[in-house]
Amino acid sequence: MKIVSWNVAGFRACLKKGFATFFEKEDADIFCLQEVKAEKDQYDFHPNGYYEYLNPAERKGYSGVLIFTRIKPIQVSYGIGIDVHDHEGRVITLEFEDFYLVNQYVPNVKRDLSRLEYRMDWEEDLKQYLKKLEQKKPVIICGDFNVAHQEIDIKNAKANIGNAGFTYEEREKFSCLLDSGFIDTFRYFNPDKKDCYSWWSYMGKAREKNIGWRIDYFLVSKSIINKVRNSAIYSDVFGSDHCPIGLEVSF
Repeated sequence: MKIVSWNVAGFRACLKKGFATFFEKEDADIFCLQEVKAEKDQYDFHPNGYYEYLNPAERKGYSGVLIFTRIKPIQVSYGIGIDVHDHEGRVITLEFEDFYLVNQYVPNVKRDLSRLEYRMDWEEDLKQYLKKLEQKKPVIICGDFNVAHQEIDIKNAKANIGNAGFTYEEREKFSCLLDSGFIDTFRYFNPDKKDCYSWWSYMGKAREKNIGWRIDYFLVSKSIINKVRNSAIYSDVFGSDHCPIGLEVSF
């Protein structure tokens, strides 16, 4: 089974930049998209052979997550069941026979860190949500986590310490999530691989120079790491300021 995750930074814009070609070429079983910024009637991409699940934000043109899946889920849920978090269209959970799949888009703390306190609450509540799911069956969680975990995951680490997406607080919460029983699949297979990023600023030809951050992840419950065959970053795919990432699992 192949799963792809991509922060498309506006689905309608990404569609104009070749998303459909990538979708067809990649031929994944499941596509998880973040930052869709659209209602269902605002885009005309509804591929045959796929079930479609959208969780838009209440605020128009903001956030939103979307899943296309060939495999019909047993159950679908939206949000994490906590009202303060569930108005921004940040989570969709699909239950399959052998695992849960959670497509999520972590809130950005903003440049001035004004949303850092809220982010800390989100991180704790999301972790509890995932651990509750895990009591029933293993979990795969993917999406834009809005944090570069370690210095190896960001080009200019020293200069970015304390900046949004690389604060000690955000990195510690990601460590806590891993410590609770999840594995960063890309690092599992590539523990020392450098210069592997999934997001680049539009400023200063950052992508051309590969001055990036790895902030998009596939995490899995430790109990199913032996089911993971590959975890990849598609850095040569354009259409957003993020690139897609992929996971191959065998169930």
